[in-house]
Amino acid sequence: MSEASKILDEMNDRSREVFRLIVESYLESGEPVGSRTLTRTLSEKVSAATVRNVMQDLEFLGLLDSPHVSAGRIPTQQGLRMFVDGLLEVGDLGADDRNKLEQTLGSNTGDVGGMLDRVGSALSHVTQGASLVLTPKHEAEIKHIEFVSLGHDRALVVLVFSDGHVENRLFAPPPGQTPSSMREAANFLNALIEGRTLGDVRRQMQSQIDARKQEIDILAREMVESGMAAWDGDGSDSARLIVRGRANLLNEPGQTEELDRIRTLFDDLERKRDIAEFLELTEDGEGVRIFIGSENKLFSLSGSSLVVSPYMNADRKIIGAVGVIGPTRLNYGRIVPIVDYTAQLVGKLISDRS
Repeated sequence: MSEASKILDEMNDRSREVFRLIVESYLESGEPVGSRTLTRTLSEKVSAATVRNVMQDLEFLGLLDSPHVSAGRIPTQQGLRMFVDGLLEVGDLGADDRNKLEQTLGSNTGDVGGMLDRVGSALSHVTQGASLVLTPKHEAEIKHIEFVSLGHDRALVVLVFSDGHVENRLFAPPPGQTPSSMREAANFLNALIEGRTLGDVRRQMQSQIDARKQEIDILAREMVESGMAAWDGDGSDSARLIVRGRANLLNEPGQTEELDRIRTLFDDLERKRDIAEFLELTEDGEGVRIFIGSENKLFSLSGSSLVVSPYMNADRKIIGAVGVIGPTRLNYGRIVPIVDYTAQLVGKLISDRS
C-alpha cells in the first residue's frame, strides 16, 4: 500500500471530503479555498471553525499550504500526488474531444514525422496546453557513419542505414575534438557497425566503456593501497521532441512567478536536454503516468506537471510517447483519457503503416 493510500485510509470522512473539495476547487480556479466557502458545499453542516481545524490538520500532514496571510488553502505537491493516486475520478473521453483528435489524425498519409507533428497540434488544440511527442527511433541496421566538423562547437553526423534511409543530425561535439579525431572515431565505428543497429552499437560501446572503467578502478585501488597514489573522487537517439502550444501556456493566468517557471520549462524544452529520459519515463509499462512538479525528471525546475503515455508498434514494443505538460493544476480527470486515447490512436496508425 502506498503512503498516499495509508494517509487516506486514516482520514475520517469529513477530512477526506474537505481535502477533495479544496483540491477540486483549486484545479478549477487556481485560487486558495477558505473555510466559509467549504461550509456551503460540504455534505454535512458544520461550522467554519470546525472546517478550519480540519484544514489545519491537513496542513500539518503536508497536504495543504497557505500561500498568503488569508485563511485560504491550496494543495501541496504531496497533496496533489495523493489526490491523483487516491481520489481522482477520470472521466470518459468526450465525444467532441474524440472527434477533434480523429479528424486531425484520421488521414494516414505522408511521413511519420508529419503525422506526429499533427498529433502535437491536435493535443495542444484539444487540451489548450503544451503537447510533447517523442517520435520513434529508426531501428534499421547502419551501413555507414560519418562525422563532419562545422566549427569548434558544432558537427554533423551522417547515418546511412541498410534500408537506404539517410539521416543528418547536428550535435555539439565534446571539447577538444578535431576533424582528424572525428575521422578516427568514424573509422572505429564503421568497423563495428556491420549488421548492427545504432542501439546495438551504443550498447557495445557502453559495455567496452564499463569494462575499461572496471580495469581503471582496479588499478587505482591497487595504487592507493600500495601508497603510490591518493584517491581524489571517483550517445544520442534519433528521437526528436515536437513542442506545440507554447502560447497556450504563456497565456495561462497566474502570478509572475508561475509564468517565470513556465518560461524556465520552455528554456528546457528548446535546449532539448535529457530527451532520452522522456521515453524512460514510460518504459515501466503501458498506461498513462502522471508526474507532478519535482517528480517530473525532465522539467523539475518548472513546477509543472506531465501527463504522458507510451505508444506501441504492431509487436507491442514501446517506440515513442505522447503527453501534455502544463501547470500543476491541470484538469487531470479530462487530460488523462485524452492522452491515453491519443497514444492508442498513434500506435494504431503506425501499426497500420507497417
